[in-house]
Amino acid sequence: MKKLLAAAAAALFCVSPAAADVLVDNVNGYTLTSEGRLVRFAALLVGDDGKVERLFQRGDKKPERTRYRYDAQGKTLIPGLIDGHGHVMGLGFTALQLDLSDTGSLQEAQAKIAAYAAANPSPRWIVGRGWNQERWGLGRFPTAADIDAVVKDRPVWLERIDGHAGWANSLAMKEAGITAKTAAPGGGKIEKGAGGQPSGIFVDAASELVAKVVPAPLPRIRDQALAKAQELMLSNGLTATADMGTSPEDWLTIRRAGDAGRLKVRIMSYGAGIESILAVAGTGPTPWLYDGRLRMGGVKLYRDGALGSRGAWLKHPYKDSPRESGLGFLRDDEIRNLMSRAAMDGFQVAVHAIGDAANAQLLGAIEELADTYKGDRRWRVEHAQIVDPADLPRFARFGTIASMQPVHEASDWRMAEARMGMERLGGAYAWKTMLANKVPLAFGSDFPVESPNPFHGLAVAISREDAQGQPPGGWMPEQRLNLEQALRAFTLGAAYAGFAEDRIGTLERGKYADFVLIDRDIFADLSPAAIRETKVLQTWIAGTRAWPN
Repeated sequence: MKKLLAAAAAALFCVSPAAADVLVDNVNGYTLTSEGRLVRFAALLVGDDGKVERLFQRGDKKPERTRYRYDAQGKTLIPGLIDGHGHVMGLGFTALQLDLSDTGSLQEAQAKIAAYAAANPSPRWIVGRGWNQERWGLGRFPTAADIDAVVKDRPVWLERIDGHAGWANSLAMKEAGITAKTAAPGGGKIEKGAGGQPSGIFVDAASELVAKVVPAPLPRIRDQALAKAQELMLSNGLTATADMGTSPEDWLTIRRAGDAGRLKVRIMSYGAGIESILAVAGTGPTPWLYDGRLRMGGVKLYRDGALGSRGAWLKHPYKDSPRESGLGFLRDDEIRNLMSRAAMDGFQVAVHAIGDAANAQLLGAIEELADTYKGDRRWRVEHAQIVDPADLPRFARFGTIASMQPVHEASDWRMAEARMGMERLGGAYAWKTMLANKVPLAFGSDFPVESPNPFHGLAVAISREDAQGQPPGGWMPEQRLNLEQALRAFTLGAAYAGFAEDRIGTLERGKYADFVLIDRDIFADLSPAAIRETKVLQTWIAGTRAWPN
């Protein structure tokens, strides 16, 4: 191992020392090469352009003059983590609004809704997210009556933890004009109760029936949400993310921060549908803005819903609800037309697909379109959670990227077994198989669906166990990765997935000096539980400390 690290480091340590901007000295440093090999170093030199000039080993001669020299006192330094699939404004709004993600029962959720309403008399609408009937062990969806029991004089609208269903009280439905005669739009479902009355649950596209009447947040609230999202990202060691579903309003919020010098993290933006990319970017991807901190390069599309709301589109009915097979949002010709419309102007295409039917259809669309749109397209499948084993090799045929979230496996394995049965899960959360098939793998968290903490994802990736160590030895343990593979997916892999591997993802010469200092050596044979508990001490972007500031 030592010989391998030394050989891989050779190209990184061959530049003569010179006067430069910043020297971060006395570190226990790790980085990857562009080929994915792990190397170690003891100091990092940053030029005045915020990019890595050189890595030093112990005993190497260092520059005598630098603008700033920082002694890290032997702390472990790793490249900044990159979340390959997040929702920046969603993360910020979740922190500002009612958050039910920590509730363990309907009764806890009701108590939290009531307390929030009492503490926040304005605005009139109560908005939040995070509920999860599976975690509550409820055995059903919650209903409008469940909210009415604690808040009935103000409209309430709460998104499910995965964002693929909404929960309204009776007043919210009344103000949205929802009645028993209201029809669900294509790709959506209105849950019904006694007498065919809407129960208060709106799945996927049906959510818009209520969401459209929720007052839009003011610009100052949007600015607060972005500031909070950046704080959460930086404090968890994230220096960049792919923002999956940037609306024009989101883009303007981020641009305001960039114009004012408040944009710290790097955001690879994927517009929320064709209309968004045309409104923001026009006829092609934008250039990198704000010293490489923002670019809209792609579009986010949806093929199906989520497993928790039974919206994931399956080849066969759900085991625990045999009359349902999920929601296939678009016909074959519709998804191909949308993908083609984006690709013709050079936008990268990223498509949400969770169920095995959705993944199969999307892979078929990529295979057909790849004949027309040649070159380095880097088609992205977002989530790729439940895949028919027969379809797994198809990811590699055109370099399709599997953009996956390890923490989803830890959160969902019990539910996946209930929804489908083990006999249909041979291709579920198949990270190891993806790598074995030479499929580009990018990891993320899907925040705020899951915690933005990438060390949780690293721990799950190498263990297939949840935070309680369950199941012991891991769920489908043959799909576990080693730590180097997992780190690569959270750094270089996520950068490659966003056409950013030339600038971020590793600490090689010429790339931005984005890195984090942490409280432990994660490569010192630590247990997954110990890696999960890693604390970020400092986060630096372009050779400048961004957190804590």
